[in-house]
Amino acid sequence: KYHPGYFGKVGMRHFHLTKNKYYCPVINIDALWSLESQQKREAWEAKFKSGETKRAPVIDAVKHGYYKVLGKGNLPKFPVIIKAKLFSKLAERKIKSVGGACVLVS
Repeated sequence: KYHPGYFGKVGMRHFHLTKNKYYCPVINIDALWSLESQQKREAWEAKFKSGETKRAPVIDAVKHGYYKVLGKGNLPKFPVIIKAKLFSKLAERKIKSVGGACVLVS
């Protein structure tokens, strides 16, 4: 007559569910350089290869609309400073292994 699972409560209830609490767009490490222009990228690489500068470029992921940086892919072999709200452990390890820094912003 009744199928199994017909009676009873199933699942969780979340009263007044608002999705903006969970809004967290992500970007992988290999796509970080696509946020900057090609000319800027080539200029920084040339400066580091020639030893002209010791300063690291700053990439602000939050300004471009990404809150979390994930660790898929590789970074160039020179230091870079990345600003984001959240970092995965692997992303942080890869950024620091090339001499870069992870800066948390709110």
